[in-house]
Amino acid sequence: MHPRFIHLLAAAGFALTATLASAQADFRSHYARPAGVPAPADNVSTPERIELGKMLFFDPRLSGTEAMSCASCHNPSLSWTDPLPVARGEHHVALGRRTPTILNSAFNVTQMWDGRFASLEEQALGPMTSPAEMHAQPAVVEARLNAIPRYRELFRSAYNEPVVTIKLVAKAIAAFERTVVSGEAPFDRFVRGDDQAISTEAKRGFTLFNTKAQCATCHSGWNFSDGSFHDIGIASEDKGRGPIIGLDDLDHAFKTPTLRNIAERAPYGHNGSEATLRDIVDLYNQGGRVKRSTLSQTIKPLGLDTAEQNDLVAFLRTLTSDGVKVTLPDLPGNDSGPKAAVAEKSFAAQ
Repeated sequence: MHPRFIHLLAAAGFALTATLASAQADFRSHYARPAGVPAPADNVSTPERIELGKMLFFDPRLSGTEAMSCASCHNPSLSWTDPLPVARGEHHVALGRRTPTILNSAFNVTQMWDGRFASLEEQALGPMTSPAEMHAQPAVVEARLNAIPRYRELFRSAYNEPVVTIKLVAKAIAAFERTVVSGEAPFDRFVRGDDQAISTEAKRGFTLFNTKAQCATCHSGWNFSDGSFHDIGIASEDKGRGPIIGLDDLDHAFKTPTLRNIAERAPYGHNGSEATLRDIVDLYNQGGRVKRSTLSQTIKPLGLDTAEQNDLVAFLRTLTSDGVKVTLPDLPGNDSGPKAAVAEKSFAAQ
């Protein structure tokens, strides 16, 4: 039985306890993990490209002041984001939006909250050269990296190019980011048929997720995102997707984020305005914090009671995968001598 049909029955007021129990297997089939990770034909992932991209991801020499790296905001210990309501750019100046996670970004149709970039390669270059973020000049970054013999060797090995270019920098970072994929979570074991993998409360939450709470309308598929843009009623003047494509109807609309490892990524919303999972569930239950003409048609009061909201949160917590150790790379030094002394550390990446 399809989840949308179940929802129609629920809306009609039918007693669904037995029906929903029998439909669990059908629900699960919509959330099976994919067999592989997509990559473009002109940047197929190889061990050499991934190794190089990892170095660049953690290298602050890619920023204008040489004080920020991609990892400064996308911290592997914090589910590849940071704990701040909004990101901080160069000189620690507050930006307008929360740092989006790069977890499972390889599966995104577009990148960034407003979908301004069509690929991970574009996304890697965008913040690097943005005056408000890392504020790097492409020519300066190229000169710095070309002055490092080890980097020239790595780029030659990865891309068969003798000269480092900013385009190749973005490609390598994107190749590394495609390896940042959420691991197996209790929910995945449940999907495969292990009924003991999640609690009774979480099972009830899973049913609500697909029916009364209508979460699956947008948070669909194994990555729990439709890749589209919606105004969910967050109080903000930020117009999001609308100005990007010149469509007023999408003002205040932002990309549906993945719910994978969502319990590790507070606060929530494009501006970090919702402090906890319970807060963001309450926002949906209320039908948004503000009412606008652009509000998504799916955002309306849900009528969830306290127990049902708790069950939804219990389900969302089952999407957190086991931690993966991420070891910082040794960064190449600025001459042909020993590598720069960068201590290896391990992070429990979510």
